[in-house]
Amino acid sequence: MESNMNPLMPIPPAQALPFLDPFGFGRAAFDYWRDAVERSVLYMDVMRQRGNQYLEHIEKTKPNVLGFEAEVVMDGRQLPRPVNYELLRILPPEGVEVDLQARPFVVVDPRAGHGPGIGGFKPDSEVGVALRAGHPCYFIGFLPFPEPGQTVEDVVEAEIAFLRHVVASHPESSEKPMVVGNCQAGWQIMMAAALEPEAFGPILIAGAPLSYWAGERGHAPMRYSGGVTGGSWLTALVSDIGSGLFDGAWLVQNFERLNPANTWWDKQYRLYAQVDSEAERYLDFERWWGGHVVLGGEEIQYIVDNLFIGNRLSTAQLVTSDGRRIDLRNVRSPVVVFCSRGDDITPPPQALGWIRDLYEDADDVIASGQTIVYCVHDTTGHLGIFVSGSVSRKEHTEFTANIDYIDVLPPGLYETTVSSAAERSDADLIERDYLLEFKPRSIEGLNREIQHRDDDDTRFATVARVSQINMGIYRLFVQPWIRAVMTPEASRWIRRMHPIRLGYKLLSDRNPLSVPLPVLADWVRQDRHPVAEDNPFRVFERAASNQVSRNLDAWRVLRDQSTEHLFLHVYGQPLLQAMVGLYGDAYAQRRRPGREPEHLRFLEQRHAELEGRIAKGGSHAAVMRSVIHVLGGSPTTDERNFKRLRASRAELEPGSTLADFKGLVREQFFILKHYREAALAAIPALLRGDSVEAIEGHLAHIDHVLAASGGLSEHARRRYDHIKALFLQALESAAPRECPEALAEVHGELESGARAQIVARGEVERLLDQWRVPVAEGRAESAEDEEAVSEARKPPTRRRPRKR
Repeated sequence: MESNMNPLMPIPPAQALPFLDPFGFGRAAFDYWRDAVERSVLYMDVMRQRGNQYLEHIEKTKPNVLGFEAEVVMDGRQLPRPVNYELLRILPPEGVEVDLQARPFVVVDPRAGHGPGIGGFKPDSEVGVALRAGHPCYFIGFLPFPEPGQTVEDVVEAEIAFLRHVVASHPESSEKPMVVGNCQAGWQIMMAAALEPEAFGPILIAGAPLSYWAGERGHAPMRYSGGVTGGSWLTALVSDIGSGLFDGAWLVQNFERLNPANTWWDKQYRLYAQVDSEAERYLDFERWWGGHVVLGGEEIQYIVDNLFIGNRLSTAQLVTSDGRRIDLRNVRSPVVVFCSRGDDITPPPQALGWIRDLYEDADDVIASGQTIVYCVHDTTGHLGIFVSGSVSRKEHTEFTANIDYIDVLPPGLYETTVSSAAERSDADLIERDYLLEFKPRSIEGLNREIQHRDDDDTRFATVARVSQINMGIYRLFVQPWIRAVMTPEASRWIRRMHPIRLGYKLLSDRNPLSVPLPVLADWVRQDRHPVAEDNPFRVFERAASNQVSRNLDAWRVLRDQSTEHLFLHVYGQPLLQAMVGLYGDAYAQRRRPGREPEHLRFLEQRHAELEGRIAKGGSHAAVMRSVIHVLGGSPTTDERNFKRLRASRAELEPGSTLADFKGLVREQFFILKHYREAALAAIPALLRGDSVEAIEGHLAHIDHVLAASGGLSEHARRRYDHIKALFLQALESAAPRECPEALAEVHGELESGARAQIVARGEVERLLDQWRVPVAEGRAESAEDEEAVSEARKPPTRRRPRKR
C-alpha cells in the first residue's frame, strides 16, 4: 500500500496490478480517473473562490482591478455637471522613476458593462508600459452607478476637464498629454478631442468602434443586432425595467454570445485541464469580467440611437445640447488607430471606416492638417488589444517609445508595422528589439480593409428609420405601463437575479453546499497525482474537448450566417426602404462631409496661406524642406530618421521645443505638398545670408539624418542629388561675399614681408577650394533636377584673384 493514501481515491495493492492489468490499460484508467476526480475538486474550489471574489468586489464603493497604487486627484461628482468618473494619478511602483518633464500619459478605460482597471491590470499593460518609459501616468475610471441625470455629453465634458487638469499639473512639460482610449472609451475621447482639440496630445484608440455600419460580410455580425431586434426599443425597455438604469450585465452577456465555444466550454475546460497552473490567471481575469457596472438609461439610449444605429459620429451629424457640432475632423492631434482582424467586437472596418466617411482621399486628410496612423494586428482578439501581455510588450511599447515621432509626423494617412529587429538585415542600426515603420497609404488602399458597400448603407439607414418608428410605438403604448409598475426595489431584485450574476453568487461560500470544498481541495493539494500528458484517456479527453469546441463553433457560424441572411433579405427589400422614405438611394441618407462646399472653400483658403510662406523661414526651413522632400521618395520612414533630425535641429537651434519642431515639419510638408517645384526652387534663397561654412554644415546635417535608416532608394537618391545641386547654388552665391573681406585681410598681412606672402597664398587657395562642393552622381528624377545637377557640375565662372 502507498503510505500517503488519498481519502478520495483508495489505491489497490501494487502486487496485484501485473496480474489484473498485464497491458497497463487498467492502470492508465485508474491514474486518469484519480486525476479527473482531483481536478474536479480543485476546479469547483476555484469556482467557489471566484464567487467569493465577486461578492467582495461588488461590495466596494470604488471597485477597480488596477495593478498599481493610485490616488484620486479629481472627482467627477464635484463638477458642475456631476458624473461618476474620476481622475487618478498612478503612483510609480518601487524601482520605477518618472520624469516630470516627460509627456504625461492618460489611460481611459471603457465603461461597457465591466468595471474599471483593465488598462492597468498588470505590469505588462498600457499603464505599466508608460511608467517604465518614465512618463507620468494618469487613469480615468468610474464608479459602479451613474449620477442622477448623467448624460454622454456630461461624461465628455468631464474628460475634457480632466485633461485640462493634467496639463495644468505639468507646467514643466512642454508636450500635451498622450491619451489612450480603449474600446468604448475610444469614441468618447474622440468626441472630447473634437470639441476641445487644444487639450489633447496624440490619441491612441485601441479596439474602438467609430463607424458602426461598416463591416465585412461573413464576419463579425454584431453590427446586425440592431436590425434583428427591430431597433433600439429593446434598450429602452431594459432601462425602464431598471427604473432608469441599464444593467451592464446585459452588455457582457452580448459579448459572451459572440463566441459560445469560448464562453460555454473553452474557458472553463482550460481551467479544468490546467487547474494547477491556470487558477491564479483565471481568478485575476474573472475579477474584472465579473465586476459589472450600471449605466444610465439616457446614456445607453443616446449611444444606441446615435452611434450603433444612427452612425452619426463618423458623419459629423452629432450636435451637442448647446449647438456645437461634433466633427472628428476638428481633432488636431495625431490619431493612432489600433485594431485587429481577430476582433469580432470591433473589426477593422468599424475601427477604420470613419476615415473614409469623413475624407474623400488622402489629400483631403493632408489638407485638413490631420495625421492618422493605423495598425492592424493579424490575430489577437478584442480584449487582447489592450490586455494581452505580448501586445503590450510589442505594439504598445513601440507606440509609447515613438510617441514624439508620431506627434510630428506630417499630416496624412499612414499604416504602421512593428517588425522584429532580429528578422531585419539592418539589425545593427536598430536600438531596441522592434522597429516601428510608417508607410503612406491612400483611401483606396484603406478600402481593402473596410470593404464598403453602398447597398449595405441603404440597409442600415432603413434600420435607423424602422428603429425610430418602433421607438415611437413603444413610448406611446408600452413605456407608460412599464414605468407605472416598476419600483426601484423591484429593479434591484431583477438585477440581482440576472443569470450571469447568479453564476457567481451560487458558487460561493453563501451556498451551504460549498462548505466542504475548501477542505477537500486542501486534501487534494497535499497529495496531488497529476496524470501524464500521454495517458490515452487524457489524450481522448482533449480530443473530445476539441470536438465539443468545434461543434459549438460550427453552430456559431450557422447562427451568424442565418442572422446575416435574415438581415440582408429583410432590410434589402425595396418596398420596405421606400416605406421608410429612402427609395433605395444610399447617398440620400449617408452624409459625406468631405464633399461639402464649406469644406472645399476651407481647403482653398489653406492653400492661399501656404503660398505666401514658400520663401520664408530661412535655413531651418531649407533643411527641413530638403529632408522631407528626400524622405518622401522612400516607401517607408521610421523612428531613426526622426531621432537624428530632432537631434540635429536641437544642435542648430538650441532651446526649441517639440511643438516648434512639429510646427516647422507640418508647414514645410504642406508647402512641398502643394507647391513642390516652387518650394524647391526657393531653397537657395532661403539659404541667402548664411556663410559657406554654415551651408556646408546644413548639408552635412541632412546627410547625417538620411543615413540613419541605411541606404536610400533609387527614387530618394535622385531627390537627394537635386537637393545637393540646390545647395551648391547657395554656396556659389555665398563664396563671393566672403572673398573681399578675406582678401583684404590677406592683403594686410602681405605688407609684413615674404612670410606673409606664403601665408596669403595658402589662405586664398583654401577659400577657392570652398567654392566647389562635390555633388553625387545620379540621374535626376525630373527635367528640373537634371538641369540643377548639370549646373552643379560646372566649375565656378568667377575669375580667380590675381596674385601680387
